Amino acid sequence: MQVKDHTFLITGAASGLGAATAERLVAAGARVVLCDLSDSVKSHAEQLGEDARACLADITSQEQMQQAVDTAVALGGEHGLSGVIHCAGVVSVAKLVDREGNPADLESYTKTININLVGTFNVMRLAAAAMAKNTPNETGERGVIINTASIAAFDGQVGQCAYSASKAGVVGMSLPAARELSRHAVRVMAIAPGVFETPMMSEIPDEAAQALAAAVPFPKRLGKPEEFAQLAEQIITNSMLNGEVIRLDGGIRMQ
Repeated sequence: MQVKDHTFLITGAASGLGAATAERLVAAGARVVLCDLSDSVKSHAEQLGEDARACLADITSQEQMQQAVDTAVALGGEHGLSGVIHCAGVVSVAKLVDREGNPADLESYTKTININLVGTFNVMRLAAAAMAKNTPNETGERGVIINTASIAAFDGQVGQCAYSASKAGVVGMSLPAARELSRHAVRVMAIAPGVFETPMMSEIPDEAAQALAAAVPFPKRLGKPEEFAQLAEQIITNSMLNGEVIRLDGGIRMQ
């Protein structure tokens, strides 16, 4: 799959991993549709120029995400929608039983699963349906889906039951989705980032962030969104990458 002159839908594109991916793909000659719930996605799209469009959408909404997919298909012209990089999601922290002996809030757990897992499935199914209609390129490929998992899917910490479960679900969907969509010549991959410099990370105290950075074997720092974007581009252009989850974490293993 080529990047230049092809169109990609990027969720969570107002900031962090999604914003960096949009910037890299546009620099490589792609057209992009930036999808997010934040109004700031509009200004980011404007900064990227005429090859970028903004779309306000909730990833759990069938109607709003269908509109985002349709926008990308129209922008893609003869190539249609060539790929989706799904970065939207939330982090949640809650112990099953708190210090006062109260059980975790069920509504909060359900919300996390709905956004991170059901939302991923929603984006994936709508994008796949659109890409299945594409004319195959010179190598027979119609499209690629890149989902965002997390090392929490494998190394979940205390208080991460909801988040880890949601990301483990993303991991679990990767292979069966890749097998199913192979008949449509659409690849499915997932990236499992470690600790990265994103707005989510800014929500934790500086001391905690520094401790996480120190726990990375090498390089001893937080990951940069640009490094996620670089891997996403490599997945797009390497057709043998399919049905796999790639950890992008500097070798860290959470405890």
